Amino acid sequence: MKLKQAIIFSVAILAGGACLAQSDVKEDFKPSTLNQPGQLYPQVNSQGYARFRIVAPYADSVKVSLGLGGRGGTKLTKTGDSVWTGTTEGPMDEGFHYYHLTVDGGTFNDPGTLNFYGSTRWESGIEIPAHDQDFYALKDVPHGNVQQILFPSKSTSTSRRAFVYTPPGYEKDKSKKYPVLYLQHGWGEDETAWSNQGHANLIMDNLIAEGKIKPFIIVMTYGMTNELKWGHLKEFKVDSFQTVLVDELIPYVDANFRTISDRAHRAMAGLSMGGFETHSITLNKPDVFSYYGLLSGGIYTPEELGGKTKPKLIFISCGSRENPDRVNDAAAKLKDAGFNVVSFVSQNTAHEFQTWRRSLHELAPLLFKD
Repeated sequence: MKLKQAIIFSVAILAGGACLAQSDVKEDFKPSTLNQPGQLYPQVNSQGYARFRIVAPYADSVKVSLGLGGRGGTKLTKTGDSVWTGTTEGPMDEGFHYYHLTVDGGTFNDPGTLNFYGSTRWESGIEIPAHDQDFYALKDVPHGNVQQILFPSKSTSTSRRAFVYTPPGYEKDKSKKYPVLYLQHGWGEDETAWSNQGHANLIMDNLIAEGKIKPFIIVMTYGMTNELKWGHLKEFKVDSFQTVLVDELIPYVDANFRTISDRAHRAMAGLSMGGFETHSITLNKPDVFSYYGLLSGGIYTPEELGGKTKPKLIFISCGSRENPDRVNDAAAKLKDAGFNVVSFVSQNTAHEFQTWRRSLHELAPLLFKD
């Protein structure tokens, strides 16, 4: 049956984790921190369960889907003439998750929550409080700025967008120059991901306030990945994005920001698909970047790095629910071959933003130390 009037949604999502009996679920639910102003649902409890309430009087079925591409999910139960309610069957992983609703076969976002670009569309988002969330919390410390820039791209015959994080104090000391990290999003996301979903700016602000890192600039741009269909990663060609990044964006940033514009003070890293881009571009252009970071984005081997300008640091990471043995084994082989490499495994997370938030938090203090 088709919907005959507007549907008011408020929802949460199901994710992996051990299930408890419903009688063991604590009744300390609170609205998700990503809810729209004044919206009470979805709600999350201290165990990581999510509870939802949807007003959809003319719907015959409602399902909550989650994760990249909307895999998984749970069916909701109609408890009255208009209301669909329920609690997830198990606790969700800590951190950020995408989700959407399937109502009578149609895909909808939840007006109860904010939207985030992922899975090649604007998806609803929910945040499960993490035990270590303090490192990306909004604190009373000096804050940097995240600004949008539009840079000319002759290779694509258009102006392209990037977001640039400048650290606290950048506007005051006009003589100081900074290293730069080019930080890439994953497949189906865009240049807003690292700031909105990843809290990269807050991670940086807090590390700088704690004196744990040397301040640097972060540049985040669209990786030209959304044209690639899911499951066809091997067909992706990095050439066009490499031209945009190396020949157009980097010169623009160096000309318009106070950067230290040499290889020794330039890094590239990316999550998932952004890691694939990082891997390819750093191997193709070893004289452009000196620090490499693959966050759930594959590995390097000594053989493919052989004969090229040696990086100052290689950082590879993943979640413990991904393929940590591959990451650790790769790091061991690179160390044996004489490379400076650090591996990191995020505990109890998978291919998700909590893994990548933690990875950036580990990577940042390792950059530009000399």
